[in-house]
Amino acid sequence: MVGPGGIARSTSRLCWVALVALCVWVGLRSGARAQATNALPLALGEVLHSVTNQYPPMLAALIERDVVAGRLRSAQGAFDFTVFSKLFGTPHGYYESGTWDSGFEQFTGIWGGTVFGGYRITRGDRLPDYDYTRTQRDGEARLGFRLPLLRDGSIDRRRAAILKADLDRQIADPLILRQRLDFVRAGSVAYFNWLAAGERWRIAEELLRVALDRAAALTNQVEAGHIPRIVLTDNLRLVVARELGTVQARRRFEGAALALSLFLRDAEDQPVVAGRERLPGGFPEAAAPDVSRLVADLVQAETRRPEIARLRLSADKLAVDRRLARNQLLPNLDAGVVGSRDFGSGTYKDKGEFEVQAGIELKVPLQRREAKGRLAEIEAQQEQLGNEQRFARDRIRTEVNDVFSALSAAWEQTQRTGLNVELARALQTAEQERFDQGATDLLALQLREQATFDAQTAAVEAAFEYFRAQADYRAAAALDVP
Repeated sequence: MVGPGGIARSTSRLCWVALVALCVWVGLRSGARAQATNALPLALGEVLHSVTNQYPPMLAALIERDVVAGRLRSAQGAFDFTVFSKLFGTPHGYYESGTWDSGFEQFTGIWGGTVFGGYRITRGDRLPDYDYTRTQRDGEARLGFRLPLLRDGSIDRRRAAILKADLDRQIADPLILRQRLDFVRAGSVAYFNWLAAGERWRIAEELLRVALDRAAALTNQVEAGHIPRIVLTDNLRLVVARELGTVQARRRFEGAALALSLFLRDAEDQPVVAGRERLPGGFPEAAAPDVSRLVADLVQAETRRPEIARLRLSADKLAVDRRLARNQLLPNLDAGVVGSRDFGSGTYKDKGEFEVQAGIELKVPLQRREAKGRLAEIEAQQEQLGNEQRFARDRIRTEVNDVFSALSAAWEQTQRTGLNVELARALQTAEQERFDQGATDLLALQLREQATFDAQTAAVEAAFEYFRAQADYRAAAALDVP
């Protein structure tokens, strides 16, 4: 008879067994799903999704936003609320005294104005009237405002630094977009190169299979005495040569798969080497380039290419520098006002309970070479940038037209190479029939097979060039700009 403790232990064991079985079942299901996913043909969209979301250089480019955000925050430190406190005095001398002074300062950014204030208290015996630190018994509170009227009024170095840091933050977006377009293009080319390498490998194996299938028939004919043994030897030589070609094609495919793995990553951000089992049935269907879209794509390229945005924002930065340099040509004319109030019994009869001081200061650098030189430098840089902007538009238009021309030519080549494959296959079939009838020799048949192989290889190269040109065109016209 089992007691309550035994029943509890048995129930616990059953729970653990059930839990383990559930985990194993879930693991097997997950593994089956992963295996099924990996067995699916690899599509370009999967590669590009990996490029934009997991490609390490792309992730590194996105961090640039954090970098420039940090610079902007650093520049905004000019508006930090500043407090201070100091203790000083004359412990030994004719006028022995000690002063504790504390206060604050806040740059407002309103026409370069600064608000300040604080509290000061001085202890000592009857200090002279020229000692500005002396206070009544309970100290002195003060509040004031400084305002630059000319130089540093409308703009100063601190506010210019903030404006430029904000423009740098905006410039980060076209820089990231430029890299995104480049990475998407590179990932697309790597994908189609992998696909082309797989097609070459398949064609090489098909050519080898033809020679292997023929070897058995030739062996029977040699043994029956219908053909000389040299024909069989020639076919065996052909098998070896085509085996070498298959090995080379396999190596090219493996290299293309490794190159593609830099762009294709799994859920753990590890490179995925796509095997032969993930090859699709062939290249996608090539579509004829739409000439009517060229004008619209040119307009889009000129407006959405990240280079144009970057140059425009760089021009805005130079405009801020020029505005600052022109302001620095002005003389310093600063005004200030401060009010103070003393507390406690009046030790000093010449200090009022509430006082207001106001003043204005003029300082003029006569030569102003620094500001003039800086202004001349900026104006020259603006002229340089204007030339760069004009050339950038010309270069973009030329690039789009050139890539469209390459795309059109590549599409025409795909049509011609496709027809060439059909004709070569027809000739090979006819030559095979003649060989079976004894009307021709093995050499002629080999030449037809090689011609078909060359035509198929040329068709693969043409398809690869078409899709590479298509990737170049999408990047040039900024068609993948989100």
